Amino acid sequence: MQVVVTGASGHVGSVLVRALLSEGHTVTALFNSDRRSLEGLAIEARAVNIEDASAVSAAIAGAEVVFHAAARVSLLATEDAATTRVNVEGTRNVVAACKQQGVRRLVHFSTIHALDERGELLPAGEGLSYERSKVEAERLVLDEVQHGLDAVIVSPCAVIGPFDFKPSYIGQVLQLQDRGLLLATVAGGQSWVDVRDVAKAAIAAALRGKSGSRYVIGGHWRSIRELANIASQVTGMRAPLFTLPKPLLTRVAPIAERACLALGLPTLLTQASMDALETSPRPMPQTAELELGHAPRPLADTLSDTMTWFRKGRIG
Repeated sequence: MQVVVTGASGHVGSVLVRALLSEGHTVTALFNSDRRSLEGLAIEARAVNIEDASAVSAAIAGAEVVFHAAARVSLLATEDAATTRVNVEGTRNVVAACKQQGVRRLVHFSTIHALDERGELLPAGEGLSYERSKVEAERLVLDEVQHGLDAVIVSPCAVIGPFDFKPSYIGQVLQLQDRGLLLATVAGGQSWVDVRDVAKAAIAAALRGKSGSRYVIGGHWRSIRELANIASQVTGMRAPLFTLPKPLLTRVAPIAERACLALGLPTLLTQASMDALETSPRPMPQTAELELGHAPRPLADTLSDTMTWFRKGRIG
């Protein structure tokens, strides 16, 4: 199968490219600038600005399936125009290109954070900048399905796993723990899903998903403290000493966010990162399990593989 992956140099995108290659598919990988995660792979790699409609259309010519994983992930509370441009207008360009080039199927990557507790899209304008952009992008895709576009949506929960080159927010937290610098965690958790299981589910969605369907790709719900404890058990890392209440850090987060931005430091403690944490597991639809065969691997295996990869500094 001839496929195109947008956002191919990102965490999900690069693992998806590897999974597609392992199944014998021919892959054209579209990336923005940093292609470290694609080095050594038997692919055609193209630097494409997702905001350039004509470039996107030309890049996906001849594709049977397009996996749209390009996105700007932001955990900032401030309005981020770049997030809207990439996540909304970029999606608009990909959808238009799929229609122009006669692509058989589009697999669009959304997020669990675009959904409310009932599993429905958040109302327009609700949520922070990233969530709003992903909601708008998903509505755009679903609207085009009503006009003949063959598309499915995959909505991963909190993604974690190896090949985390940039690294992700949770990847940075694990690296802090590995250096003995994670003294405390915050109360709250998420459903953690291995990036390799997300890639596998996305390929299954391309092959046998129902057009217009959304597949939530869940994993195992664990609190941040439980996640850190499992990491400690399987890798020998020091476990955090204590857990801070979420209300306290939620009050501190806006100040910490502004200070980190002003000083040019990583922004891990933000209003959005606090909002993303859940106090208890939310109900999860089982559509991905029933229709795609999704079966998340043990979280201990994910954490072991992730830290092995980080420690080796592996490329490819």
